[in-house]
Amino acid sequence: MNEPVRSTPPSAPSSASSDVVRVQQLSAARDEIVSRLRQRIIGQDEVVELLLIALFARGHGLFVGVPGLAKTLLITTLADALSLHSNRIQFTPDLMPSDITGTDVLEDDASTGKRHFRFIPGPVFTNILLADEVNRAPPKTQAALLQSMAEGQVTASGNTYALEQPYLVFATQNPIEQEGTYPLPEAQLDRFLFQIDVRYPSPHEEIEIVKRTTSPMLTTITPVLSSKDIIGFQDLVPRVPVADHVVQHAVTLVRASRPDDNKGSELVRKNVAFGAGPRASQGLILGAKARAVLHGRYAAEIEDVRALLEPVLKHRLVMNFRAEAEGVTAEHVIDDIKQSIEP
Repeated sequence: MNEPVRSTPPSAPSSASSDVVRVQQLSAARDEIVSRLRQRIIGQDEVVELLLIALFARGHGLFVGVPGLAKTLLITTLADALSLHSNRIQFTPDLMPSDITGTDVLEDDASTGKRHFRFIPGPVFTNILLADEVNRAPPKTQAALLQSMAEGQVTASGNTYALEQPYLVFATQNPIEQEGTYPLPEAQLDRFLFQIDVRYPSPHEEIEIVKRTTSPMLTTITPVLSSKDIIGFQDLVPRVPVADHVVQHAVTLVRASRPDDNKGSELVRKNVAFGAGPRASQGLILGAKARAVLHGRYAAEIEDVRALLEPVLKHRLVMNFRAEAEGVTAEHVIDDIKQSIEP
């Protein structure tokens, strides 16, 4: 007599197959997020792309653009679309570090009659922090952001407080109004994954902007992802595979920005005082992984690395006096690096 056939329960999906599903989910979510942003933001496709890459790569972004280009609206709309809390700090010359991180207040305990200090968290305790015109505050105040950007925590009065995840800083700078500003130190600039240039809209985009913003605004943004979903996708990005030759290409591009490297071109040697450090190489690969999965691909490729070279390098290159005198910019150097180093 034959034994009855017992059905074997399906095995749990492997980690690799689960990641494939997550990539597909993130790609679909990207389309939904962009659709939500389009309800309020006209144009700025490249800015939106870099903003989402920074978000899922756990990188901070430095927005550079003249006033009135919807930088603040873009950040707040993103927070609405992702069910995240956002805070905005207007940086001014009299802003103090405690205005960012928080402060201790002295309170009376009615039951015991004793006094004690209680910490009041500052606006840095949020998911998305918009640091508006960050270069208007003195270096001491700018430095108050460094620990939160690098470590995801804040130390105040000898106590360390963890920040809720996800946590991202998006800072803005006005490129045309430099009087009364304090340039960001290189150590802080290096903490930003991207410099995101926000440019003027095209004529037809500007017409649509004027029509939409001078009419009643009835748009309510429906959230696409929860904070738990975002953290899960952020954890996915480092697991995206990348071939050795892609990593090698990223490192070669970054090293070519250093005037003392043998890969550096004559333009680099003559006009760059200091090139980008290893954090730029790390940012290129993490950004490339995030860009790949946002577009539904399962591995980072050389095209992802090269597409992100300018936003990763631009704020990290320190140009010398000769470059300033001859009008050689960081963009010129980055284009030269791309042309001199082929895939």
